[in-house]
Amino acid sequence: MENNFDDIVKKLDKNELWDFHGGVFPAEQKELSNQTPIAQLPLSKYLYVAVKQHIGIEGQLIVCEGQVVLKGEPLTKSSNPFAVPVHAPSSGKIISIGEHVSAHPSGLPELTITIETDQKDKWLPLKPMVDYQKQSKMDVIAAICNAGVNGMGGAGFPTHIKIGTTKPVEFLIINGVECEPYITSDDRLMREHAWQIRQGIDILCHLLTPKCVVIAIENNKPEAIEAMEVACKENSTYQVVTIPTKYPAGGEKQLIQVLTNREVPAKGLPIDVGVLMHNVGTCFAVSDAIFSGKPLVQRVVTVTGGAAKTPGNFWAPIGTPVSHLFDEANYNSKAQEATQAIMGGPMMGFSITDENVPVVKTTNCIFLPDAKETQTRKEQACIRCGACADVCPANLLPQQLFWHAKGKELDKAQDYNLFDCIECGACAYVCPSDIPLVHYYRVAKSEIKIEQEERVKADKARERFEKRAARLISEQKARDEKHRLAAEARKQAMSDNGNNAKDKIAAALARAKAKKLDSANVTIENKSSMAAETEMNDVPESKTVTPASSNERVQAAIARAKAKKEAAKQALASTTVTKDESNAETKEKESFPKGKNIERSSDEAADAKEISEKKAIDKEAKIAAAIAKTKAKKQAQRIGQDLQATQVNDSPVEEVEDIEAQQLTLKKQRVAAAVAKAKAKKQAKQQIIESSESTEIKPTSKSVTPEQSENTHSESQALALKKHRIAAAVAKAKAKKALKDASQNTEDDKS
Repeated sequence: MENNFDDIVKKLDKNELWDFHGGVFPAEQKELSNQTPIAQLPLSKYLYVAVKQHIGIEGQLIVCEGQVVLKGEPLTKSSNPFAVPVHAPSSGKIISIGEHVSAHPSGLPELTITIETDQKDKWLPLKPMVDYQKQSKMDVIAAICNAGVNGMGGAGFPTHIKIGTTKPVEFLIINGVECEPYITSDDRLMREHAWQIRQGIDILCHLLTPKCVVIAIENNKPEAIEAMEVACKENSTYQVVTIPTKYPAGGEKQLIQVLTNREVPAKGLPIDVGVLMHNVGTCFAVSDAIFSGKPLVQRVVTVTGGAAKTPGNFWAPIGTPVSHLFDEANYNSKAQEATQAIMGGPMMGFSITDENVPVVKTTNCIFLPDAKETQTRKEQACIRCGACADVCPANLLPQQLFWHAKGKELDKAQDYNLFDCIECGACAYVCPSDIPLVHYYRVAKSEIKIEQEERVKADKARERFEKRAARLISEQKARDEKHRLAAEARKQAMSDNGNNAKDKIAAALARAKAKKLDSANVTIENKSSMAAETEMNDVPESKTVTPASSNERVQAAIARAKAKKEAAKQALASTTVTKDESNAETKEKESFPKGKNIERSSDEAADAKEISEKKAIDKEAKIAAAIAKTKAKKQAQRIGQDLQATQVNDSPVEEVEDIEAQQLTLKKQRVAAAVAKAKAKKQAKQQIIESSESTEIKPTSKSVTPEQSENTHSESQALALKKHRIAAAVAKAKAKKALKDASQNTEDDKS
């Protein structure tokens, strides 16, 4: 089969075309509305502008309720490549933004901007792009997008997406077939505005640079063919081709097959076979956007049918309610068995559920059939005649699709290429059982789309979860690896610098010891100098103290301290015994009965004198003990200073060891001194007890005079005082001997 570019061009020059499978030949009924020029529809009081009027994503609102807008002012902006903005069809005030009945077979409400017109129809200042050829292609495409242009002959695909392709275009096909019965909007547009359509074609050629431009028109539109030939005769690359009248020859895939014999693959696009197609209404809107700067705010709508008294074509602002069109066409509801209006033609249109359904950018016809044209019959069971398969232009099996769609077997319906159905209605047109096959196909398609959207959402959610889990795992692995490397680095550093680390530790310890010893040395030197000065003051001038005799001085000082402390304790003990004896005598006297009148005798006077003498002795003993204690404390401090001063050596380590040894020796000496002190105390106490027993006055049968008693007590006190002095002298002698022995031991150790 020959379908290369050169062969196709040769056949087009000879007007030799191809054909597609199936198709039907319904009554055209175009003469009802194509006899009069396009009329300007008066403004409706309210305009209902749907935010989304195309295939893709709705634009982002940029207006609010209560805002006053001018004609052509944008109401939304294109925030997505598949978003197309909408504009105010006329000047007025926005009274609401919310849900409104949609121009869809379901009639479900959708987001709509309601404008109350001021009937002034005042335009926003326009910005045409007359020198588009000098502008960059991207700027021209952006201008078309900002004008809100989308496909106006079918599903409403965004025009800027089509013309923004980077694939090579061999054939640019301009669709002026308009094969649907009753519809004449494109026919009248080509008759009256062929030159403007040609300008739109020029702009598209500038953007796409196709090899060949084909303007296809059915042979039942001779006036439109003539007008387009006149408009395009200046450009030899523009070729107007007349095709046979056959429904649905205006379908995109069918028209491509008729003109080029190329078949668009399933789930493919015409650009995949080097072809791009635009409707004549789209070309007019592109020309208006570039040369006039006008956005798409109105379109030609055919109002026809047996129930319309004055059918015709009207320039209807986008958002006009269909009830306003009914009034202009003088709708006669009595001509119908039941009120019915169809948006679109009788083959592919759908019934309108509400008179406030607005005109959208893809609305090309409002069909008002009378009772003869509807011929509503009750649906019957399928007789398996196969007529639907014979007329299907997509070469499908409508009967199988019907069974699977009705039984909700959506997977099997897709296996039979449900989405290749163009919903032309040819199968339902020839069905003898009056089964609305297209209705079942539309319901099945919508259910599949909803299911696919949910599946896509679930897949995206699962993908996000899996990516998050993978990210968490990778982050954990990265952390573990980082820790492992750090541990290995530390281990390596320790192994490489083990000796250095030990040396550093030893050096740190040595520095700490040296610092401690330095501070100790300073303190010891200060104290040793003070002790030396004190010792020099205590030593006679005839003697000289040298560092070598420091140990001797220490031992002598210790011995002297011990002797003084021992003497003080013995004196204190004797005083305590004497006090106890006086207390005993006092208690003995107080034990006599108070009720007897006993005269004071000479014995009582002697006792009083003895008590006063004992108190004086006791006071002397306390004073002597305090003096001895103070001297002992001072001597002990001096001994400690002398000991620290004599324990300074050159080596820091040896100094520490000498200090510890000397502290241990000093401790032992203190223990020995404490033992000697305890023994001396015990011995002195025993001596005092014995002396007191020997001097005690034993009771006799002889009477004692006061003079004798006084002499006896005086002798006993003198004897006790003598014994105290003897004991102190003995202790002092022992201390001197101990000091001498300590000095001798020190000299022996040195030798």
